Amino acid sequence: MARLAIPYVHQVSLSDGGVPKSAVPSAQVTRDGLVGDRQRNRKYHGGPDRAVCLFSLEVIDALRAEGHSIGPGSSGENLTLAGLDWSLMQPGDRLQIGEQVRLEMTSYTTPCRYNAQWFKDGDYERIAQETHPGWSRLYARVLHEGTVRPGDRVVVERAT
Repeated sequence: MARLAIPYVHQVSLSDGGVPKSAVPSAQVTRDGLVGDRQRNRKYHGGPDRAVCLFSLEVIDALRAEGHSIGPGSSGENLTLAGLDWSLMQPGDRLQIGEQVRLEMTSYTTPCRYNAQWFKDGDYERIAQETHPGWSRLYARVLHEGTVRPGDRVVVERAT
């Protein structure tokens, strides 16, 4: 396997509800999530333990190589991260993003039917942790608020 680059934020994404989320030049991260971002269904998305949704650029690229039309922000992630071995990421891991933001991953994200549009044959379960471990998005809680931008360095502290 090729050596990964220094981990960084590839894209910051927001929406006024649902998917896809669109790229923005920066966003303020609060304990409630990214300012200007809204979720369509707060029963399953958002809240303090699901304040930020994270995904991997390398996983997105691999899915595109399989013929899926997914792209950064498509599946509802707020932060598309690059340079991480995503298969090793898990709840309990903490991320320092840039100088200010600190997150703790809380759970794998269950894909919903609104993601079907990005997948061949509508198979949005392709990013379900239960059936494809290491391919899921992750939710995180905010431990320290601040601003995030594309290019911000990401430092991982593994759960013990």
